[in-house]
Amino acid sequence: MTPDPRDNRLLAALAPADLAPWLPQLQWIPLPLGQLLYESGQEFAHVVFPTTAVVSLLYVTEDGTSVDISVVGNDGVVGVPLFMGAKSTPSRAVVIRAGHGLRLPRQAIMREFERAGPVTHLLLRYTQALMTQVAQTAVCNRYHSIDQQVCRWLLLNLDRQQGNDLLMTQELIGNMLGVRREGVTRAEQSLQKAGLIRCSRGHITVLDRAGLAARACECYAVVKHEYDRLLPEPAPARARPRHGLGGNNVLRNYI
Repeated sequence: MTPDPRDNRLLAALAPADLAPWLPQLQWIPLPLGQLLYESGQEFAHVVFPTTAVVSLLYVTEDGTSVDISVVGNDGVVGVPLFMGAKSTPSRAVVIRAGHGLRLPRQAIMREFERAGPVTHLLLRYTQALMTQVAQTAVCNRYHSIDQQVCRWLLLNLDRQQGNDLLMTQELIGNMLGVRREGVTRAEQSLQKAGLIRCSRGHITVLDRAGLAARACECYAVVKHEYDRLLPEPAPARARPRHGLGGNNVLRNYI
């Protein structure tokens, strides 16, 4: 697979002159299912811009249990606390859809963030959108049905990847939402009966995305609106990257 930094929405939104300083330091990495990108309390060394992978950010309690608070895919970056001034966070980041991403060292993103230029403004807008997702997840988990929570979670994952197929088990969805697997099973059966999704073992195909959105609670629409409002369309580029990977596995030849 040929890497392209503009497969990530944040990187694509940067003008070529703003993206250029990062290109020699961006490292193309595989993100296998279940990989732990950072653990609760662990100091950050890098941020990761997913391109085809999806990552769940989970809050970890004192007894070691965790629940999903937001998902990050090709829309954003994993490691927001780093450039917001924190060395660690009580959350954990786990890959829930295998794919790839681009890793950037801490020093590189901090250098650009502290310049208070276009990169800073974009990252702050993304942080606001991510905060909205975290807040709406808390509201949804407290007030809305499992059926609505499942719809919201499926749609949020779809928005952060290509296509309409989701590779995830009922157990995974239950763990992410903090609900029993039986509740997820009933919700999937209901959605399948309505012709909105098709399920097989560990595989969900969304057949009617608009219908799924109509069945979800308002939490999904609020989050989507904020992401669309705060994150611009990709900046027009006069030239695209040529994707040679050097021996040290970095992106080169951006012309």
